[in-house]
Order: sequence, then C-alpha cells, then structure tokens
Amino acid sequence: MASSMDLLNFSNEAARKQQVREDNRCTGESETVNRNLYEVEQKVIAGKSKTSLIRKSTGGWKFASLLLVNQGLATLAFFGVGVNLVLFLTRVLDQENAVAANNVSKWTGTVYLCSLIGAFLSDSYWGRYLTCAIFQLIFVVGLVLSSLSSWLFLFHPSGCGDGEIVCMPASPVGVAIFYLSIYLVAFGYGGYQPTIATFGADQFDEANPKEGASKAVFFCYFYFALNVGSLFSNTILVYYEDTGKWTLGFVVSLGSAIIALLSFLLGTPGYRYLKPCGNPLPRVAQVFVAAARKWDIVPVNSDDLYEVEGPDSAIKGSRKIYHSNEIEFLDKAATITEDDLCGPKNPWRLCTVTQVEEAKCVLKMLPIWLCTIIYSVVFTQMASLFVEQGDVMKSNFGNFHLPAASMSAFDICSVLICTGIYRQVLVPLAGKLSGNTKGISELKRMGIGLVIGMLAMVAAGATEIARLKHVLPGEKISSLNIFWQIPQYVLVGASEVFMYVGQLEFFNGQAPDGIKSFGSSLCMASMSLGNYASSFLVNMVMGITARGKDPGWIPDDLNTGHLDRFYFLIAALTAFDFVIYVFCAKWYKSINLEGSEKEIQIIEIQQDVVLRRV
Repeated sequence: MASSMDLLNFSNEAARKQQVREDNRCTGESETVNRNLYEVEQKVIAGKSKTSLIRKSTGGWKFASLLLVNQGLATLAFFGVGVNLVLFLTRVLDQENAVAANNVSKWTGTVYLCSLIGAFLSDSYWGRYLTCAIFQLIFVVGLVLSSLSSWLFLFHPSGCGDGEIVCMPASPVGVAIFYLSIYLVAFGYGGYQPTIATFGADQFDEANPKEGASKAVFFCYFYFALNVGSLFSNTILVYYEDTGKWTLGFVVSLGSAIIALLSFLLGTPGYRYLKPCGNPLPRVAQVFVAAARKWDIVPVNSDDLYEVEGPDSAIKGSRKIYHSNEIEFLDKAATITEDDLCGPKNPWRLCTVTQVEEAKCVLKMLPIWLCTIIYSVVFTQMASLFVEQGDVMKSNFGNFHLPAASMSAFDICSVLICTGIYRQVLVPLAGKLSGNTKGISELKRMGIGLVIGMLAMVAAGATEIARLKHVLPGEKISSLNIFWQIPQYVLVGASEVFMYVGQLEFFNGQAPDGIKSFGSSLCMASMSLGNYASSFLVNMVMGITARGKDPGWIPDDLNTGHLDRFYFLIAALTAFDFVIYVFCAKWYKSINLEGSEKEIQIIEIQQDVVLRRV
C-alpha cells in the first residue's frame, strides 16, 4: 500500500514537474515568438522607413507627370539647337564636313560630360530639386544668348544658311558669343538631365509594391517623353532651320525651355524630397586607403566585419548594404584590428560594410558602363554623319525639300512604337516565360541594344554603297532617294529602347542611395565618351586614309570618299564590344540593399511563419 502511495505521489510529482516544464517551455516559446515578432516588425519598419515617405499627398504619378512634361519640353528646346547644328556649322560658319562632325561630337560629348557635375552636386550638396532648378536656369540663359547671337551677328545676307545663299564671314565676336551660348546650353541641359531622371524616380516609394512597379515603368515613360519632345524639333523646327530661319528655331527652343522651367516649379509643393548624402568621393577614397593600410591583413568572416549598430547607416540618408563576395580585397577596410579598438575610430583606417559595398558597387558598374561607350559611338552618328549622308541624297519632292536632319523623326517614331510593343507585348510574354516581372533583365536588354546598334551600322554602310552607285559624274547629289536611310534610323531607334532605357533602370537601380544621381549620370557619361570616341575615330581614320591625293573615307565631298567603310568599322567594333560585354554581364552580381523590396518580402514570409507557430 505504501509503495502504491509512493508510486502515486511520484507520478503526481513527475506530472507536476512535467506541467511546469511545459508551462515554462510555452512561456519561453511565447516570449521567443513575441521577441521574434518584435524584431521582425522593427526590421520591416526600419527597411521601409528608408524609402517610405510620411506625406501621402506628395509624389506619385500626379507630380511625376509634371516632370515628364518638363522633360519633353526641355528636350524639344535642346534638340532645337542640336539636331541641325552640323548643318549650321557647315552652311553658316563655313566649316568642312569632318571638322563640323567633330565639333558636334565634342559639343554633344560636353553636354553629357556635364551630367557628372550635376550628379555630384545633386548627391552631395544641393539635392535633386535645387540642382534641377539651377541648371535649367543656365539652360535658359544659353538659349537666350544663342537666339541673340544668331539674330545680331551671324546672318548676312538675310536668309542665308539655307544651302543656297552663302553667308558672309561671321565676326569673331559673334562666333565667340555663339559658341559660349551653345556650351551654356550644353552645361545646363547636361547637368539637369540625370538629376531630373532620379528626381522623378524619387516620387515613387520602393517599399510600396504598387509604387515600386511604377518606378520601373517611369524610366520607360521618361525616355518616351524625351522622344516625344524631340519629335517636334526633328520635324517642324528642323524644316524652318533648313530653309534659313535659324533664329526662329532658336527662339522657339527658348520659349519651350521657359515653359519647361515653369512646369517644373509648378509642382514644388507636392514633390517628394530626399536629402543629399554628402560628398561620396572621400567615402570611396577612405575605403581604398583603409584597405591599403591593411594590406597584410586577412579579411575576417563577413559576419565579423565592422558595421554600425541599429537600423541607421553611417552614410546619412542611405540604407545599409549587405556584404557581397566580389572584390574581397576591399573587405580589409572593414576588418577590425587591435589598433582599431584603441582610441576613436578613424574612417581612414576602418570603414563600415555599407561604405565598402558602396565602393564595390562603383567598381562593379564600371565594366558594364565602359561597354556601353561603343554603342554611343553608333548613336552619335545620327546627329553628324547620317545628316551629312542624307544631305547628298535625293530629298526634293516637287517644290518640297525634305531636310536631311528631319530623317531622325523615323528614329523617334521607332522609339515610340518599340516602347509600346516592349511594354505591352514583350514584357508580359517574357514575364510568363522567365518568371521575371520586368520581362527581360536590364543587362539582357542592353546586350540586345548592342546587337541592334551593330545592325544599324551595317544598314547605314549598305545605304552608302547604294548611294555611291547612283552618283552621276559632276553631280553632288545622288539620285538615290533619302528614304533609303529609313532602315538605319529605325534600327537605331529600336536599339535605344533596349539600351538607353535599360541603362537608366540599371544604373539608377544598382547605385547605392548616396550616389543615385551618379548612377543616372553614367548613362549620359557613356554618351559623352561615345561622342569623344567618335571624334577620335574620325580623326584617326582621316589621318590614316587621307594621304597624298587620296581624299580619305570622310572627305568634304562624300562622293569621293568611302563613308560605308567607316560605318562597317563601327559595326565591327560594336561586335567586338558585345563579346566583352557578355563576359562582364555574366560576372556582375546585383546590389543587396537592406529594406529592398526583396528583403521586405523575405521578412514578411518570416513573419507569416512565426504567426503560424503562435
């Protein structure tokens, strides 16, 4: 009986202890769940707080649309000066074809090189809104001067510059003011362009799935608006300029730029503003200096690298960036040594993981960027040699003369049509086949753009061969119809949709928060170097081929040259560039930002798992 009672007491005691253990386990699990829920919630909030903006009444398509209108009008104004500039230089300033083509390439290169200045000021000090406003004012001043200089100094006799009436030599003062004006136009438009693209993207919150999708679409519409604006310049304005009404064209461009500036200022109360993150140059330099100082140090495990505690990044206004395995040498900069533990932290000896990854991002994007320069050589031919080629083709239809520069309207129409086809057909179809909501990744799109650009140069070369066959002895104008240029313009337009829209999305999306405008400026900087490379290529080709009595490939009289060979040379260089690009694209690994949409989705999945456990 006693043993039975002892056994019963033992069983009761065991049951009681088991219940206590169960209660403790449940209590501990509940506390763990609550703690996990709290941590997940805090992580979601921290991730979203970097991109979510409190004021719901600001931003979105309502104010982004104002920026698209601004972009279209500003582009109309810019191309009102630029699209026919090569003919202005040959007809009014009496420059030779090769010289004029080089001057246009240098000017266009300066336009896009100035984008780096605008991006730097935007990211570091002024912010995007102020940068856009200041550079647009400079743009307007440049157009005022170009209108005045063309009216006061350049045209003697009246109506000259139409290709028939020869202009008197312009005064040195007039030429100087004209060059000052167009370079002010270059500085203003170039500095404003990458910033307006990034400022437009700022109007959408990446943390909001709906707005995140709109942000990706915005770049497509941005390039669409750019081409809509240039369509007017390439058709109506170019016609009046071709007939000698150059001042009228410049004045219309000025009016468009003023309206663009007013439309931009109209949205001031409702824009979303992000603060500049400070000068990135010292941050990047600190990473390389710190890594060099720790040359002999072996980088530790990624989990042990230095990073500031909490949700905030050491770079103000920027999200943290997760560690990547590429360019591991720079991880030395974030490796903590005994010297780093003694005394205050020196940023020239110890950098955060985010700072290191920012430097890595710049280095990883550079090979992709360099591969886009050759494509810009293809693109720049539209504003120079395509126009000169069309100028010596049959373009009179009865009493109507079709300006050679207006053929770029086919490029613009091609962009507009291909943009619609891409958004409405290719993206949904490719999305179903690949599972990628973007349809085709940015890197693949850029590769497709390179291939189509190469085909455009082949088409241009074939057109030139046909043009030369239809040149009659003693005649300057070939009997071949100018509409034979349509394929090369259409192919360039199709390539733009893949290359330049892909570039805008890629460089803006892959750039860290602290250098977003710099990312957008890389697209324009590739155009800049492409123009300089085109100028260098023309000079090199003429230096090699123009010897003795041989006029070279691109002489003043194109009928005695071989422009077709120059086009085929660019096509061959583009094909070689494409091979290198494929290797660079395969090597590239995307940036991994804290609080990105992908990260938030992962956190939400983790939250669902925890809730199910509760």
